Amino acid sequence: MSESECKKQLCPIKEVMDFLGQKWTLIILYNLSKVESMRFNEISENLGVSPRTLTKRLGELCDKGLVNKKKFNTIPPRVDYSLTEKGKSLVKSFSELNDWAIKNFI
Repeated sequence: MSESECKKQLCPIKEVMDFLGQKWTLIILYNLSKVESMRFNEISENLGVSPRTLTKRLGELCDKGLVNKKKFNTIPPRVDYSLTEKGKSLVKSFSELNDWAIKNFI
């Protein structure tokens, strides 16, 4: 697909890269891929990301169907985040890219 064709139609790879290229997005997905689920504070502490940014990124990931948000009716409130099947399939894709980067880029 030529660049002009890509601009005329919303090029799928560009949309995906724009979304995944946002700061913290891939790192959040990668961290969630290593566990069954994580609580908000666990993610925040593991990554050192601000609560505001983490809230925004997790919301976007949930909206795209890549992350599940499970609320528990407890006091204090508890919310767990985990990858959806769609999210797991995406992680597989960039795991291969990570392997390539280690072998060829770093």
